[in-house]
Amino acid sequence: MADRLPEPVRALADARTYVVLATIQPDGSPRMTVLWVDRDEDELLLSTVRGRAKERDIARDPRVGLMFLDQGDPYGYVEVRGTATLTEEGGRELIDRLSVKYTGDVYRWDDPDEVRVVVRVVADRVLTVG
Repeated sequence: MADRLPEPVRALADARTYVVLATIQPDGSPRMTVLWVDRDEDELLLSTVRGRAKERDIARDPRVGLMFLDQGDPYGYVEVRGTATLTEEGGRELIDRLSVKYTGDVYRWDDPDEVRVVVRVVADRVLTVG
């Protein structure tokens, strides 16, 4: 990682802030998805299911962008550009932790055959506005 995550980014990631994940589709165009986020020190954690489009995008091209919209400041946002890695290790635990954080209960909507994947984002650039 180039630098530690600035405190405003840490605070947004620790709160119930929704993020928009941008990945690169096979044709080079962006794909954007709203997700829950968590943090492990200076790495941002997202959850998805093996085989979904965003997971396939990251497996092919790990460059991603994250946009945090600060609900307390309508003109404030944080943009994180970085590199993502994928792992199944801890996937179920992460989605349950995120679900408790955002909904107050463990995650109950996956198919039993779905494999949860942790998307771990290391920031290369952070832009804070507002």
